[in-house]
Amino acid sequence: MTTLIIGLILFLGVHSARIFADGWRTNMVSRLGNKGWKRAYSVASLLGLVVLVYGYGLARQSPILLWSPPLWARYIAIALTVLAFILLAAAFVPGNRIKAAVGHPMVLGVKTWAAAHLIANGTLAAVVLFGAFLLWAVFSFSAARRRDRAAGTVYVRGPQSRTVVAIVAGMVAWAVFAFWLHGPLIGVRPLG
Repeated sequence: MTTLIIGLILFLGVHSARIFADGWRTNMVSRLGNKGWKRAYSVASLLGLVVLVYGYGLARQSPILLWSPPLWARYIAIALTVLAFILLAAAFVPGNRIKAAVGHPMVLGVKTWAAAHLIANGTLAAVVLFGAFLLWAVFSFSAARRRDRAAGTVYVRGPQSRTVVAIVAGMVAWAVFAFWLHGPLIGVRPLG
């Protein structure tokens, strides 16, 4: 569990600079330059991701069951992960109406993904992993919306076709991951 927590601290800590230390981040960007900051950020993020994935794998070898999720929780989690993938796709399709409505669909997608996995998993390692991501996403979304309000940011509401592209892309990505990748990569087949 210690390795998982170290990985979470590193990965989410790097991703929390704009939430808790925006001034420090701005100073680092000016000191290192935009490319230097992005390199350092990417290396620290990748290292944190590797450590947390390895730590979660270790923790799953000796699971501590906190509760046994009911069967219906699995179906709710599946529906929520479809929504999470649509939100993630909406972050990359310019001018879609989902982004115009929520402002930060990627962070909202992470929040939805984490909540879905908390509903469907009852082990201590899952609560630590997905609970940490959910907590981070709540703070990140709130901070991003505050920055938007302070800057007067308005997201472009483009044609409906861009929203359709985001929805279809999200659903296709979800299907590929749920049917073919989740089992080999994560070790759990959510759809049997």
